[in-house]
Amino acid sequence: MNASLPGPTPAVPIPSRTQFVLEHLTQAILTGQLPPGQPLVEIELAGRFGVSKTPVREALKTLAGRGLVVMSEFKGAAVRAVDATMARSVYDVRLMLEPEALRRSTLAHSGFAGAQEALDRADAAEDRAERSLANRDFHRALYHPCGNPLLVRMLDDLRDQAALVSVVAWESTPSWEREAEEHRRILARALEGDASGAAHLLYDHIAEFVRRAFPQSATGEGREPDIAARPDAIGR
Repeated sequence: MNASLPGPTPAVPIPSRTQFVLEHLTQAILTGQLPPGQPLVEIELAGRFGVSKTPVREALKTLAGRGLVVMSEFKGAAVRAVDATMARSVYDVRLMLEPEALRRSTLAHSGFAGAQEALDRADAAEDRAERSLANRDFHRALYHPCGNPLLVRMLDDLRDQAALVSVVAWESTPSWEREAEEHRRILARALEGDASGAAHLLYDHIAEFVRRAFPQSATGEGREPDIAARPDAIGR
């Protein structure tokens, strides 16, 4: 394994070893240190982190549940590959849920201080991985105050996969400046209290990103897979 990861850490307390491995692997995947398709060999990771294979195995299971790792009985674990089918599946669910969550957050007069802070971090980011993580935090700051814990949890389950998609997409289509401007317009509309307008801008922002980054058909037949229609009923 050639990826850059922390060296052995034998002093990590036993109860927190799985969490330690989980946090470092998550960061390595979402910053591109472990690229899509990279094999994740338990014994190599255990030696790198200075732990037994058990916390590594548990961390990999958790990452598989989050959609960042795929596990095969015969091939072992690997960082999840990103293609049009995967990206469109993730973004289709976001399109159905996230604009409505923002609409509710706006109606609750949330303030969105976290969203502005994430925008500032994205502007100061030195690479696409840092921008992707700031982008992830920006979107969460919009939907987190929606008042529905179940809706927040569902969107949280997609955050890491969406961040992985953006890192991969920006390799071929570095569109973050355009997206940052879209973020500013979304936030401005939300701060004005225009719940429906902010929700529509967010919907268009999410839909256009996946169309722009993954224009090819997932079926290979020249036809784009369906993405949920723009919800003109938002806010009615």
